[in-house]
Amino acid sequence: MMLLRLVLVQLLAIAWVLPIYAQPEEKADHSAAEQPAMSAGSDWSITEHEVKIGEKAVAYKATAGTIQLKDQKEKAKASIFFIAYTAEPDAAANGRPQDRPVMFCFNGGPGSSSVWLHMGCFGPRRVHMDDVGHAIGPPYELKDNALSLLDTTDLVFIDPVSTGFSRVEEGTNTSEYHSVSGDINSVAEFIRLWITKNDRWLSPKYLAGESYGTTRAAGVANRLQAKGISLNGVVLVSAVLSFQTLRFDEGNDLPYQLYLPTYTALAHYHGRLPGQMQQRKLPALLDEVEDFSRKVYGPALMLGAEIDDDDKQHLAIKLAQYTGLDKQLILDSNLRIPQWRFGGNLLKEQSKVLGRFDGRIVGPDLDKATDGSGANDPSYSRVAGGFTATFNDYVRGDLGYETDMDYGILVGVRWNYDRAKSNYLNVAGDLRKAMAENPKLRVYVAAGYYDLATPYHAAEYTISHSITHPHARRRVTFGYFESGHMVFTHQPSLEKLRAELVDFFSEKAD
Repeated sequence: MMLLRLVLVQLLAIAWVLPIYAQPEEKADHSAAEQPAMSAGSDWSITEHEVKIGEKAVAYKATAGTIQLKDQKEKAKASIFFIAYTAEPDAAANGRPQDRPVMFCFNGGPGSSSVWLHMGCFGPRRVHMDDVGHAIGPPYELKDNALSLLDTTDLVFIDPVSTGFSRVEEGTNTSEYHSVSGDINSVAEFIRLWITKNDRWLSPKYLAGESYGTTRAAGVANRLQAKGISLNGVVLVSAVLSFQTLRFDEGNDLPYQLYLPTYTALAHYHGRLPGQMQQRKLPALLDEVEDFSRKVYGPALMLGAEIDDDDKQHLAIKLAQYTGLDKQLILDSNLRIPQWRFGGNLLKEQSKVLGRFDGRIVGPDLDKATDGSGANDPSYSRVAGGFTATFNDYVRGDLGYETDMDYGILVGVRWNYDRAKSNYLNVAGDLRKAMAENPKLRVYVAAGYYDLATPYHAAEYTISHSITHPHARRRVTFGYFESGHMVFTHQPSLEKLRAELVDFFSEKAD
């Protein structure tokens, strides 16, 4: 029974951020999420609230409900659940709702609801966590989020089909939405419908995605552009646009190079670097490691079996210094350390494993015989219960949304990487195209140093190899945080993220 629980936890964790990269068979998908949807529009619950952000009291309306997606024959296909927060316009300035920006937010998976960005980062209520990022409890509680962006922009949190309370209608197969293209099209159509129903066509518009949500955001930005809906900005939190940067597949040496700076950051955090290297400031140290990875490590890996034995020994010594791992382990791994091997071995003598989503957070090694952390990801288990309990209480209590449906925070889905075919999925071109067609579109990328799921240097690599035109590059801003995948669970990082995004919203493209 314990083994089964561990397997299930790992499957859910993988589904949250980085699904198994494989082409599914083209066949019916009758998952548990294929429950009939609720009638759209009639279920909206609208409530009034107030939150203090900084020194300002912000009055706002919260709307929880669904919007129905239809085909060209007006047949209902699916209903997407959302929660929207709209601040009261500034009457003294003759403000109108249309004058306020609106940001559409979603998480990733595929198979994740928007609860993480909603209840951990941007929304007016936030799960009570300590400074590191552990949810405090049980019992858990919500607190007003004094770092919400609601004073700057209205917020719409979207749960893609089969997550949250979003469901397909009877007679619709979930596979129509469980694909790269189907997902992008459905979220873009939801946004079109929402701005139409709420008279927000003239509002400044933004997207915010986390993890696979950044993959979605790049595709949705391009799809909206094709619909004549131009965006002002896209916020990418823990970005993955090219899956080649993350997949430790045979013959793909790129991830080993791109993960190395993150390994160094975590070895530094846990005090595992040698001598004076441990005493150095992290940003300067990471600059050195990035340079080494590009100019020494990468070319050496390209040699394969032709690498000279002396060079191999020298490289193993240097990698041991930068990672805190044993030199022999690096040699036995042929100079290539995948994420799970690093996370399972850095603190192995202490019988501890690192969290994949946040390597600062450690937990007990539940299976010392395995190479890696197995099913135990302490950085997920420390927050899962708090977000689940508080959202279910909040949506039915504070927001008055009555339903007995199960809110799918993490849903196992069979995902079709249709656009990737036999290649790695890469949507960086979608973002490049959207920026080329809309010279006012700006991009902000938030990256955590301690993220073992989507390492910051992989995002840098993808952006620098896809967004190459000087005018476009000036419209991309990176923010770096001493936190993990969910940069916002770390209180100082959330404060920094808010400050940088407030500036981002106030800036104009050249």
